[in-house]
Amino acid sequence: MRLANRMSRLGTETAFDCLCRAKALECKMDVVHLEIGEPDFDTPKHICEAAKKAIDEGYTHYGPSAGLPELREAVASYAGKLRGVHFSPEQVVITPGGKPVMAFAIMALVEEGDEVIYPNPGFPIYESMIDYMGGTAVPIRLLEERNFRLDAEELTSLVNPRTKLIIINSPQNPTGGVLTREDLRLIAETALEHDVWILADEIYSEILYDDEFESVSQFPEIHQRLIVLDGFSKTYAMTGWRIGYGIMPVQMAEKLARIQTNTNSCTATFTQRACLEALAGPRTEMERMLAEFRKRRDFVVKGLSEIPGFRCELPLGAFYAFPNVKSTGIDCDVLARRLLEEKGVACLAGTCFGKYGDGFLRLSYANSIDNIAKAIERIKELVSKK
Repeated sequence: MRLANRMSRLGTETAFDCLCRAKALECKMDVVHLEIGEPDFDTPKHICEAAKKAIDEGYTHYGPSAGLPELREAVASYAGKLRGVHFSPEQVVITPGGKPVMAFAIMALVEEGDEVIYPNPGFPIYESMIDYMGGTAVPIRLLEERNFRLDAEELTSLVNPRTKLIIINSPQNPTGGVLTREDLRLIAETALEHDVWILADEIYSEILYDDEFESVSQFPEIHQRLIVLDGFSKTYAMTGWRIGYGIMPVQMAEKLARIQTNTNSCTATFTQRACLEALAGPRTEMERMLAEFRKRRDFVVKGLSEIPGFRCELPLGAFYAFPNVKSTGIDCDVLARRLLEEKGVACLAGTCFGKYGDGFLRLSYANSIDNIAKAIERIKELVSKK
């Protein structure tokens, strides 16, 4: 089969590969799933009821490529209040999940040979999409000693005339790291000085444990070169609904809506109506989910830190632990494989998130404390015998 050369540059999201292997093993052993990045809670009932009502009301047809006007308006208002800024509905594009915002932004901005700076370890689709679109992916290393925050001085050193885009992610997958206001200010200044765009992946904006959410959008001077990515998957446990959004300058929103017209036409209209209810409805379930994640975070960090050869920073956001396992003397890829095959613990090697993830594991604590405790005991057993 002869395919376009670009197909050889297309990566993957390893969590889904691991999930498939783990599911196949379940016929032989009990498996604890700490590999997939989605809340283990059900979508709140009032949101589901809104979707059913929308279907009954006939929201089963095409909608505008940029999204239903009422949802664009609601997103602009809600996202603006969260960040302390003003967004207009015309800046919002509703997409089937958050990934299209990444792909469409790179498609719209990056030409062959243009450079894109992205966090590493980081969400693997960044590098995959940069490579696929013909850009040059330039990793900026996130260091454990900096609580996995990128170094603004290093960022400045990486920017050159070929740099077109800087991708940032806070709170961050896979590390749980969070950028400070000062970090974001320096990033914005760098982008402005060099006439570079920023794609701010803020999909975990409402999964924070200690501090208020800080967005690079709080600096209005960067708005004309900024695309904010957010959505409903993580905050409202709506991963399977496939609905997210981007907020950007109006002219860019028109371009991304045009790309959407050419690729998937629009986002399902009944899910958009459900998201209106998500934004306007009660927040009890979301608050309960966040409180439970906080308990699990504290539990998993304490448990991992007691395993010989493990060291684990306290995640400040998202729902991932990213322990350093170098002192075990076991390669992280080998360790992740053995944990699955020998102990039924599904987690990911840090290298799934880039070369600078070597020596780490990523464990999603979107699972019960009982199952997390079971996984920690199994990890201890394997590491003790090596």
